[in-house]
Amino acid sequence: MKRILVVDDNPDILDALDLLLSLYDYEVITAITIKDALMAVSHKKLDLVIQDMNFSDGTTSGDEGKNLFYDIKQINSNVPIILITAWSQLETAIELVKAGATDYLPKPWNDDKLLNIINETINKESPKLEQSSTSKFIYQSKNMQNLIHMADKVAISDINALITGPNGSGKEKLADHIHQNSKRNTNAFIKVNMGALPHDLMEAELFGAEKGAFTGANTAREGRFEVADGGTLFLDEIGNLNLAGQIKLLRVLQTGEFERLGSSKTLKVDVRVISATNSNLKQDIAQGLFREDLYYRLNIVELQLSPLTDRKEDILPLAQYFIGEANSLSDCAQQYLLQQSWSGNVRELENACKRALVFANDPCIVADDFITHTSLNVVQTSHPQSESELIETTLNKYNWVISRAANELGFSRQALYRRIEKYNIKQQD
Repeated sequence: MKRILVVDDNPDILDALDLLLSLYDYEVITAITIKDALMAVSHKKLDLVIQDMNFSDGTTSGDEGKNLFYDIKQINSNVPIILITAWSQLETAIELVKAGATDYLPKPWNDDKLLNIINETINKESPKLEQSSTSKFIYQSKNMQNLIHMADKVAISDINALITGPNGSGKEKLADHIHQNSKRNTNAFIKVNMGALPHDLMEAELFGAEKGAFTGANTAREGRFEVADGGTLFLDEIGNLNLAGQIKLLRVLQTGEFERLGSSKTLKVDVRVISATNSNLKQDIAQGLFREDLYYRLNIVELQLSPLTDRKEDILPLAQYFIGEANSLSDCAQQYLLQQSWSGNVRELENACKRALVFANDPCIVADDFITHTSLNVVQTSHPQSESELIETTLNKYNWVISRAANELGFSRQALYRRIEKYNIKQQD
């Protein structure tokens, strides 16, 4: 079990993250003070640290979090650190990312995004190299059968490919499948989420930086192109790359050459690029937001993943895979799953199955296990009332015991607190 240290001076935030991460089988250690945090880092084996930026009343500069970050790195230079920050400390957070922090999220954070960052950070074989021994797909639809057949042909051809499709449909998994079935499969498969990087970090992330190239660059840093040499580089959400970055990426695709930030030495690599997007790049080209010449360099072949609602034959096989062979789906559960829109696609279906497993009382999963504990949008399908009304009703049902109400609604505690504040819901005397 992976162990995560959460550091924050707000007990409610510690409780919220403890509950959220525990549901996904992480062992959580909490620290409410800087001293407690440093003691935990010194005496326990940690896979990840999530830390706030301020720990004293009235403090908003982020200096306390900055000092804590460097103190943790001095004790354990290898432990990944995710920062949770208010927008007022955004510049400090960016400085720390440049200095080696894994990522940062603003408050209030997005639970799904946090879980994705954690999964990408600590469930890989090494700090930079990400490989998987298999890229198994679960499907029955003709749509997916044709797509995988096309992807297999792309894999052996060694050409660049663009994967399109909505969020949660499996674009990263398809990119991994292409790599695993290519002649590059013994070399690195490196993933970069362009949508999660601030624009001023993209160049250093992709091409590396020399010591002193910017504030916080205390050592030379390899870019993702260097790490991926001989292998495959997956650029997710490629539409977020700014125009300056697009020019440099185009040069690498044309010549294989680039320079690190702060260096005049030209490096040359052999990298296959697979990119992905959920946006309309042709529309971006028409609006002057994306270079047409880069688009055709990336899009030698386009692989389009359909939303789950357009391939309903895949819903039940996927759900059975997510709940495992030891469990089963009742007829009512199967009907329920087939009736949902799954706007979040395969990712939403997987999360719903994980939650249903947590609260199910029997190996045979029933519809109520999904209805009671899945996301609020799904709950509203069976109980048509406004979000604020449903939250208030559930809170009153449990006498405002936040943890029990959050469990029924399928929220983390922090997410429920945010909605209570958003809708100005008050406890009645």
